[in-house]
Amino acid sequence: MSLNRRLFVGAGVMAAAALGLGTSLGAVAAEKFPERPIMFVVPFPPGGPTDAMARILATELTRELGQSVIVENKAGAGGNIGADYVARAKPDGYTLMFGTSGPLAINKPLYKTISYDPRTSFTPIIYVGYLPNVLVVRANLGVSSVKELIALDKAKPGKLNFASSGNGASSHLAGVLFNGMAGTDFQHVPYKGTGPALNDLLAGQVDMAFTDILTAMPYIKAGKFKALGIATAKHSSAMPQIPTIAEQGLPGYDVSVFFGVVGPKGMPADRVELLNRAYTKALDSENVKKAFAAQGLERGADTKPAYLTSLVKTEVDKWTEVVQKAGVKLD
Repeated sequence: MSLNRRLFVGAGVMAAAALGLGTSLGAVAAEKFPERPIMFVVPFPPGGPTDAMARILATELTRELGQSVIVENKAGAGGNIGADYVARAKPDGYTLMFGTSGPLAINKPLYKTISYDPRTSFTPIIYVGYLPNVLVVRANLGVSSVKELIALDKAKPGKLNFASSGNGASSHLAGVLFNGMAGTDFQHVPYKGTGPALNDLLAGQVDMAFTDILTAMPYIKAGKFKALGIATAKHSSAMPQIPTIAEQGLPGYDVSVFFGVVGPKGMPADRVELLNRAYTKALDSENVKKAFAAQGLERGADTKPAYLTSLVKTEVDKWTEVVQKAGVKLD
C-alpha cells in the first residue's frame, strides 16, 4: 500500500473514531439530568399542610438541582387523582409526587376501585417524615387522660362521639383503630374538612377528635381543647409534654400521617440516587428544618428509598386489616 493510501485510510479510521467519540459524548450530554423543570405533584388542594410543605421543599430543591421544581396541585378522590397521574407518567424523573399516608397506603383498601397499587406503581425516592396526630377532647368533658376517657365510655357506652374530616380520612380511621384496640364505642361524626369538625368541637357539639398537631396546637395552648395523647409511637417535638396514647394502655397505637416522595415505576437508578441526594440536602437545610419544625413535622431518620418501600408495604397491610374489620368502604 502506498504512503498516500495508508494516510488516507488512517485518516478515515481517525475520522470514524472521532465521529464515534462525538456520538458517545453527545449521548452523555443528552443524558444530563435535569435539563428542564420538574413537576412536583401534590394530590391535594392548595393551602393545606401537605401543599405548604411541598412548596417549601420545592424552593430548596430548585437551588440544589439548578432547575425549577414546580408544584402542581392535582386534587380529588382522597389523593387518588394525583397519584394516578404520577403512576401513569413517563418514568424519566420529571414527574414526582409528594405523597402522604392516604394515596400511599390507606386508599388501597379503602376504595373499591383504585387504578394503582402504592406498593408496585411507584419508584420510591425518599421518606420525608411524619406529622403526629393528637387526641383532643372538648375542655369540659371531664377527663384528663386516655384511661379516664376509656372509663367514661365504659360507663356510658355509645354516648361519646368523635369528629373527623370525612369518611376514610386518617382522623376517621384513628378513631376506628382506637375503638378496636381499646374496646370503646365512640360514634363517628364525619365532616367535610378539618375546619368544620374542629368548629363543632369548639362549640361542644362533639366530644373529641383525632387531628394533626399543627392544627390543634393553638387550641391546646389556649385551653380550648384538652390534649389527652399523641397518636404516634414517640412524643412530639412540638409538644413533648403530651404523653403518647401507646404509653397510656394501648401499646402499638400509631396513626401518624407519613410523607414521602415517589415517581412513576421504572425510573433509572442513577436519577433516583441523584434525586435522593438532592432531597436529603434540601431536608438538611436550615430553611426547611425551621419551616418543618413550625409545621410540627418530625423528620424521618432513614431517608433511603428502600425504607419508604418497606414503610408503604407495612402501612398498606396495617390499614387493610383495620378497614376490613371495621367494614369501611368508599365509592
